[in-house]
Amino acid sequence: MSPTRWLIGIVPLALVGALSLGQVVTTAEPTEAAPRVTDGQPSTLGRPLVGGADPSVIKVGDLYVSAKSVDGGIAVRTASTDLYVSAKSVDGGIAVRTASTLEGVATAPKHQVWQDSGNLGEVWAPEIVHHDGQYRIYFAAGRGAAHRTYHISSPSPDSGYSPATKVALPDDKWAIDGAPFTFGGQRWFVWSGWAGDTNVEQNLYVARMSGPTTTTGGRYVISQPREPWERVVGNPYINEAPQPVVDPSGRLHVVYSANGSWSDNYCVADLRLRAGGDPAYVWDWYKSNGCLFGSHAATMMPGWDPTLNVDGPGHHTFVLPRGDAAAGPPSGNRFPTMFHAVAKGTPYSWANRFWYSGTAVWWGSTTYRRANVPGDTTNVGYSLKFFE
Repeated sequence: MSPTRWLIGIVPLALVGALSLGQVVTTAEPTEAAPRVTDGQPSTLGRPLVGGADPSVIKVGDLYVSAKSVDGGIAVRTASTDLYVSAKSVDGGIAVRTASTLEGVATAPKHQVWQDSGNLGEVWAPEIVHHDGQYRIYFAAGRGAAHRTYHISSPSPDSGYSPATKVALPDDKWAIDGAPFTFGGQRWFVWSGWAGDTNVEQNLYVARMSGPTTTTGGRYVISQPREPWERVVGNPYINEAPQPVVDPSGRLHVVYSANGSWSDNYCVADLRLRAGGDPAYVWDWYKSNGCLFGSHAATMMPGWDPTLNVDGPGHHTFVLPRGDAAAGPPSGNRFPTMFHAVAKGTPYSWANRFWYSGTAVWWGSTTYRRANVPGDTTNVGYSLKFFE
């Protein structure tokens, strides 16, 4: 989440079969207790790579590519051990870097690939993929309630990108953190958004895509922040940064971030689609019973441990070939991830976040439980464990 994201009043919202919202109060960005990390500043702290938030990295051939927002443009980074590509945003635009190793994207030269010459506004969380022979970056831009999702594309990772085109999402509501994926022979889009025109809470939605910037049919809510462990910090209560990935059994997951990113309770959780389920039907999804990657024992799923070295890990990316969710790694071996977090012992603030490299592994035979909703109350399948 960007340090400029603004928070507005909260009102109750009902979801059929789910909990009702409690009272909330206005929350401001925490006071910064340490100097702001310079965007693009390499880290000297160990595993953290570069100052900033919301990493997106993919691998294309022998190259790693990243996108990160920068003042006045978009940048992409690449590295060459089987091309990894990542995307990330700051106010003003997007830049891309390429490198031959995952960690190399931290120091690779920036290539500004898009500039906000149309004054769209704050640019957040670019997501990079490689699909149909094109590098595609999806990002949110706007001011306040005007944030919508946009798309640029190029046959080259670090130059030649098209002008920004607005993604035509159903209902045309506030929409951020969007990511495309293919599942069941259908192209989909998943994002974090509002149900209406005010910031009650951030939900996760999916829609079927008919083209890179067009959708067909409606938008379908698949998750709302209604569990106690994802309501520790609110105003608004948040589900955001969805990352689709297919597990070794062929089941779809949307791994997302919960709790306010201005708090060290920010964490990563999982949605798992039941075998044969419909991604557009909310009750075919099963939610992890706590955070899978977080820094507070009280909010972790039973059997999962809190972090040792960082606070508030979240807005992660799976470093997948071409950013393809269906190219999810097999079980048994760890695979690379990136996430943002704040080093333990450092005051938690947006200004102190770094990109970190890490790993994850599929964790089999994991039961997710739920109650008072349609369908089975338990579901067994793969989950994920994350490592710093």
